[in-house]
Amino acid sequence: MSYGEEEEVVCRLSHPAHPHTMSPRYGYPDCFRCKKDAYNRHFYYCTTCKLEVHSDCYQLLWNMRHPYHPQHPLIRSLERRTIITYDSTSDCDEDNSFAIPPCTWCGEELYAKTSYHGSVFYQCSICDFGLCTTCVANFPLPTISNPKSHHHSLVFLPRPLLLPCDACGLVDRSDPSYVCFQCNYVVHKSCIGLPRVIKLTRHPHRLFYTPFLPPKITYSCRLCYKTIDNKYGQYSCNDDRCSYVVHSKCATHETIWDRRELEWEPEELDETEDVASFKNVGDDLIKYFCHEHNLKLEKYNGVRDKDKQCQACTLHIDSRNFYNCTQCDFFLHEVCANLPRKLDHALHHHSLFLDPIPPKKSNFLKCLVCSRAFAGFSYKCTCKGRCRRFQVDVRCILVPDSFTHKSHEHPLFIPISTADKMALCGGCKTTGANFYLRCTLCDFSLCYKCATIPDKLHYKYDEHPLSLCYGEEASNETYWCEVCEEKLDPSIWFYTCNRSNITIHRSCVFGSSAYMKSGYTFYHYYVTVKVLNNNCNTRPICRRCGGRCSSYVFLKLSDGKTFCSNDCLGLFIR
Repeated sequence: MSYGEEEEVVCRLSHPAHPHTMSPRYGYPDCFRCKKDAYNRHFYYCTTCKLEVHSDCYQLLWNMRHPYHPQHPLIRSLERRTIITYDSTSDCDEDNSFAIPPCTWCGEELYAKTSYHGSVFYQCSICDFGLCTTCVANFPLPTISNPKSHHHSLVFLPRPLLLPCDACGLVDRSDPSYVCFQCNYVVHKSCIGLPRVIKLTRHPHRLFYTPFLPPKITYSCRLCYKTIDNKYGQYSCNDDRCSYVVHSKCATHETIWDRRELEWEPEELDETEDVASFKNVGDDLIKYFCHEHNLKLEKYNGVRDKDKQCQACTLHIDSRNFYNCTQCDFFLHEVCANLPRKLDHALHHHSLFLDPIPPKKSNFLKCLVCSRAFAGFSYKCTCKGRCRRFQVDVRCILVPDSFTHKSHEHPLFIPISTADKMALCGGCKTTGANFYLRCTLCDFSLCYKCATIPDKLHYKYDEHPLSLCYGEEASNETYWCEVCEEKLDPSIWFYTCNRSNITIHRSCVFGSSAYMKSGYTFYHYYVTVKVLNNNCNTRPICRRCGGRCSSYVFLKLSDGKTFCSNDCLGLFIR
């Protein structure tokens, strides 16, 4: 029976003597059977039992022959009693609870697949074999002819693969496997269609799939930095000058690969000249792509000027060579000026493009990587879909995918997956960062907000620079912040001056508006906000917190209200 037929659909939770009729609906059901938001929006609904089930799931047989267990039939079970964790000594008890073994195929506990209606699974009445509904939905083909990854036909292996897959070198019992008995070749179903040629943003050359590597040479994956077993498949660079090798599963991870297979696509030409941000027009003189005047390279002479602010990273010109406009107040650090207009970076699996125009709306001002508000240059992804709002400020872009930070003795890397929101940052001791850097040798993580702050800086008019202290875990001393006059936690990074003997919170040094450019105008809930230089003798009073605006800049509305930071502005206008 298919959806739309006139035959009555009966709720399978109701008693056969008093059946409930289910009505067809369309939408996003909480399917009793698969627990998933399937592509099929047609479902049936029982008003008595409050049961929702996809039309496809409703047709799931009460008993079946499944490829995972071809020797015996499987019978569908619906268990309403409480399910407890299974072990060999488990038995029914008096409070109507019982234990069932985990799914024989994937190893998941069957009680994890339940809803308030009960637990649905399939069991063999002859042997101790059970399948969860997720595994039941998989029906692998018995034979795959002309597979992409092998020159012989592959036959389905009706057993969970407890040995390494020849294509990826991993053991994954939940992934169906196929075998070539002629070659003694075993492969996961998901690895049969691995692409032969790919391009990653973390490497300038194309990578080619190879079934094995030369023996007696030790390779490390350049993505997870774990040792590669030469016997199994991986991706490597064919350039003679390059030894870049990555695991096949690492290379094809959804956050790493853009899903484009390049086997039949021609190699792209070198576009280094096309993506350069400036052209040389004279000795130490350049024409930058987004500025109408020529820029001259200036050597930093050690004199600090708080009014000179880099247009790209928004930091002050106080330590590095920079480009200065010959006709107006436009400044760029030499490092920032050399950033290309198009860039492949490890932070994203698509190419990124330099945008010199800051967003005009406050909800678009944040860098997706460090979550800080900024008004400088950014790199953006132009692809549609989820990538449409991906933007990174140039400070985060300048962090390489492998580097050594002064706070840690081991190199830090950008992990393959950034889904671990519980990673504890070693600098600010917080969790929940969108992106972070991780050490593969020990349990150390660093968020980008901490990784991109300077180790030395000048605060206001102090003649001595402040140095970043990377925490004192065993300190018994009491520290007080010079700015807010509150106690300072010495285990969290802070700034200190040994000559002046002062300590300052990082948040008091930077605030939430440290990367906003003076003169920049944006809109917050349709209210015009202007960023002004805080260089008057009398500091403005913040309308929200009542304190003096102590940062380099402050925010001013068109009606004259002033705010010390983006945080106070956001709390005042919601």
